Amino acid sequence: MKLLSSLLLATSIALLPTTPAFAVKPTEAKQVKMQKLSINKASIDQLTQLPGIGESKAKAIVEHRNKQGPFKSVEQLKEVKGIGDKVFAKLEGKITL
Repeated sequence: MKLLSSLLLATSIALLPTTPAFAVKPTEAKQVKMQKLSINKASIDQLTQLPGIGESKAKAIVEHRNKQGPFKSVEQLKEVKGIGDKVFAKLEGKITL
């Protein structure tokens, strides 16, 4: 009986694929990355998708952009009322010009 169990186990193991079908290669794990949002082109709705940006801050960003012209650096976003160092830190890596 032990011999039969051992043979069944060995056969089962031998028939298993060497790489499980559900395994994800590390390079494929983060294949879909969030694109950076352009603060010079984004709409109010798009800006509200950013962390720390609600409708009023999004409107302030668009208003600042309309009055002052396009942002010349992402750091210039701190000139917008309500966007300080803490909010800007949440946005780093998620925004672009």
